Amino acid sequence: MTEYNLDTAVGVIACELPGGAELFRQQGISFCCGGDVSLADAAADAGIEADDLLARLQALELAARRDAPDGTSELITHILERYHQTHRNDLEWLIPLSQKVEHVHGSHSSAPLGLAEALVDLKDHLLPHMAREELALFPMMRHEPDPDIEHLIASMRDDHTGEGRSLAAIEHLTHGFTLPGDACRSWTALYIGLRKLCDDLVTHMHLENEILFPRFSRSEASASVAAPPTARSVE
Repeated sequence: MTEYNLDTAVGVIACELPGGAELFRQQGISFCCGGDVSLADAAADAGIEADDLLARLQALELAARRDAPDGTSELITHILERYHQTHRNDLEWLIPLSQKVEHVHGSHSSAPLGLAEALVDLKDHLLPHMAREELALFPMMRHEPDPDIEHLIASMRDDHTGEGRSLAAIEHLTHGFTLPGDACRSWTALYIGLRKLCDDLVTHMHLENEILFPRFSRSEASASVAAPPTARSVE
């Protein structure tokens, strides 16, 4: 279990902890542009009690673990059915919709210019990543783990780091999914869909990083416990 503390960067938490980003939005804490700020400093800037905020984040972590299936095969099935195809379906309609919004509202001061490109970049990295899990990693986990499984898991963790950067970029380009007062229905639907995609992807990565992968990688599980949370950051 990841040990978040008051020194952990808010950008790390937002991109790793299911529900963390939404909690920060509710508290007015920026985690894209100000992602390197520690939780303690972010709470002080927002005028809220740091210990209370940390306790709420820790509760989210425990809830995420309770919601995960216990069995490895069942957890893999859950990831495949709940997240893999859902991400594919969401990106299929969100990319053209973002292109439409940028084209129609490009002159608007709040237009998410560059969003379509960011989504295409996410798709180009996420789809091959999921395919490698489906064709290689997950069958290996369900049957006979290969001696090289830890190298494959390490590669998947690296992919997740890149996907976390994509999430931060999307958050930045949409101003935290904040719609202008004159937003049309397409713009509104785009941001609603994007928020769902980002929240789903954070949960998906959390299930793999914190619950599934450690079952097959003793060295990484030990490193995760030993390494200080501040060693990781999201730009």
